[in-house]
Order: sequence, then structure tokens, then C-alpha cells
Amino acid sequence: MTRNDRHLTIDDLTERIDRGEIDTVVVAFTDMQGRLQGKRLHGRYFVDHALEHGVEGCNYLLGVDIDMNTVDGYAMTSWERGYGDMEMVLDLDTIRLLPHLPASAMVQCDLVWPSRDSAQHAPVVQDPRAVLKQQAARARDLGYVALAGTELEFIVFDDTYEAASAAAYRALTPANQYNVDYSILGTTRIEPLLRDIRNTTYAAGLDVEGAKGECNLGQHEVGFLYADVLVTADNHAVYKTLAKEIAAQHGKSLTFMAKYDEREGNSCHIHLSLRGADGELVFWEDEPNARTPLYDSFVAGVLATMADFTLLYAPNVNSYKRFAAGSFAPTAIAWGEDNRTCAVRLVGRGAAARMENRVPGGDVNPYLAIAAMLAGGLHGIEQGLELEPPLEGNAYVSDRPRVPGTLREARDAFHGSQVARAALGDEVVDHYTNMADVELAAFGAAVTDWELRRGFERM
Repeated sequence: MTRNDRHLTIDDLTERIDRGEIDTVVVAFTDMQGRLQGKRLHGRYFVDHALEHGVEGCNYLLGVDIDMNTVDGYAMTSWERGYGDMEMVLDLDTIRLLPHLPASAMVQCDLVWPSRDSAQHAPVVQDPRAVLKQQAARARDLGYVALAGTELEFIVFDDTYEAASAAAYRALTPANQYNVDYSILGTTRIEPLLRDIRNTTYAAGLDVEGAKGECNLGQHEVGFLYADVLVTADNHAVYKTLAKEIAAQHGKSLTFMAKYDEREGNSCHIHLSLRGADGELVFWEDEPNARTPLYDSFVAGVLATMADFTLLYAPNVNSYKRFAAGSFAPTAIAWGEDNRTCAVRLVGRGAAARMENRVPGGDVNPYLAIAAMLAGGLHGIEQGLELEPPLEGNAYVSDRPRVPGTLREARDAFHGSQVARAALGDEVVDHYTNMADVELAAFGAAVTDWELRRGFERM
């Protein structure tokens, strides 16, 4: 069985390689920053060698900054440990075509430590995919299956990536010159790109819903169907890469960064719910046609741990620029019924009942963010937490606790969280705390254009 009829079985892939239809197999995993990393293998080598023996990559790939610089502070990888290898274990459920690239397919991977004997390889617990799989397994142990969907926004520019870099990413030309939220005309203006993204991702095995305009200039969103949490995270990572590659093929560029300019940022609203092991509803009951106590406890747990896990929802210095009043990005840790001013919005009834976490931005690592939501929600169920009354009205002016406003604040909350350490383990918490420390140190050492404009002549 494949995830859908557009994914390939290993027999399908092997036959296509034998016939010469596929000559390149991308073997990839998702790094700390949510990017696909890996190798391009010749199809014949993939079948004759990699399929049986796997692929290796340097373990520094889970211990670098955004610029791929080696940095200190990671227990699993360092100069002292010799920067050895990790093994990339092929997940044959993830084989997909890459229709926008000639004769290419992709397989996503889990990371394990090499073994010198016949014993089973130990997983690299800091691997984002491993972090999510751990929380999904925890839910299964309690009798639940976790489902999720991500809504990921991006801003399109008429400049190529090369031109954008040469311009220091300033004074770029957005693909739309006004707010095109839900505008058919606005999406028609760049429909060649949007259509290519929709059709390519569909052919690559993603279940596409559609595209819509958003508020910032040139801002758009492509939506995908709700699915198992691992499928959703896998597809999310693939989608981000494909969207950038397709934009480049159109002579354009796009960014998923949380806050490109002073207008609306790029969000990544994450919808999540639980089902029973056999697919039965556990968040809703027909009589009295209302939320279940389990649903309420799950949401209460996400709210109670919102500050603890904000680092995994907002992992970069730039992430916190989104959190501004009146921006449709939340500032208050509160929930409401279909209330977009709150950090958590409850939507749907019956089988469609689900919670929406509005804190994450477009720069989020989907594996880590969904894992954090599961960890918080399962904590709420296990502790029997009660859900506070919904917030009515404008959460921006409420007296509810605030979402952490800086990376430093979120880093300290995550590092000191007993819930995070109990759910994710000390190795994972310390690893991603160090990622925040690296980001903070880099930003602290940077001289920004804002400082230059204010201080060069006038100070």
C-alpha cells in the first residue's frame, strides 16, 4: 500500500529505473531548520547499493546554523567527536516523483547511528522526524491517532533569487501590488506559478486543496488536505522545497520567512485533532452535540504549555516580529470559538472538530511544532486539565498571559520546562536550546541596516 495512488512502491521505482524513466533519486531528511538535506543518487546506484545498504551523511547536518557553519554546544556532534556519520534509513512509504525535475524521484529518511555489529541501529533522537514519531507513538499508546494539517503562507517576488541576493533582499518587486486576500484577480495575476505549484505537488503525492491570496503584497497560500501527522510533516517539508524550486524555474523568488517586512507576516497555522485507533471520533460526541471532555483537556494542555513550546513554534529571532496587535498573529495565550485573535482557535463540529494553533510562522519546522502540540495536548489529557472559558472579543486587548515576545524568553521557557523534558527527553531539549543560543549569538553580533540608518551620521 502507498500513501495514495501517486506515490510509488519500491517495485514501481525499480521498474522505472530499469526502463530509464528515472535516472536520479533524491535521498533526503529534514534538518533542524526544516530544510531538506541529502544526496542525489544515480538510479542504478540506488537500486544496486543504496536500497540495501542505505546512505550516510555527516552528523554535523544536525548541528549547524542557517549558513551551514559548524558551531559549538551540541552534544551529538562536534570537532571533539570527530564529526562522524549518521545513516539515512529509507522510508519506502515516502517514494514520490518530482515532476518539475527531469527523470527524478525522492525518498525521505529517518536518521540512525551507525552500528558496528548486527544490533539494531539506535535512532538519532534529535532528528525532527524522530521527535514527531515519538509523540505520535505516545498518542497511539493511549489509543489515539493524531491528524494534522498546515496552512503555509509565502510572499512571491518578480525578482530571481540571484537578483534578490544581489539587492540584499531589499526593494524587491512583489508579484502583487495590493492586498489580494481572497482576490480572484490577484491570484490570476500569478496563476502560472500557482498552477504549477498546485499541479506539481499533486503529482508528487500531495493532496492539494487550492490556492488563495493573502494580505501582504504578493502573499499567497497553497492548502493541502488533513492527514496523519507524519504524512503532513513529510509533505510540508517537500512542499517548501518544491515551491522554491518551481518559483526559480519561473524566474521568480518566494520566501516563507515569518516576517519579511513591516506588513503582515507569513503564518503557518497548524490544525490538529485526535481520532480513536479505529477512526472513531474522540473530540466530539453526538449527544449533546458538543466537544468531549478529552478534547477540552487536550486544548487545555496545549494552552498550558504554549510558553514552554513557543521555541518550537517560533524558532528564529525573526519569528517574534509576527506577534503584533491587529496582525492576525496572536499575542495572547487564549482560546476562542472561531476567534482569529486568539493563539488557539477551535473550529468545526463533528468529524471536522479540530484546534488551530495560530502561533507558528512560515519558518517553522513542522515535525517539531506538531510534536510540541501533541506533547502539550497529551499532557493535558494525562493530567485531566480543565479548559478555561473561551475568550470573547478581542484577545489583543485582553488580560490573558502573553505569547513569549522574544527568542530569549522562549528559549528560557523551553530549557526550564519539566513538561518538555518529560515528553521529549533531555537530549532533545538541550539540543534545540543550543540551536536558540546559536541564533541569539549570531543576531547579537550582527550590525543591522536599521542601526546603520539611525546611527551612521546622526549619532
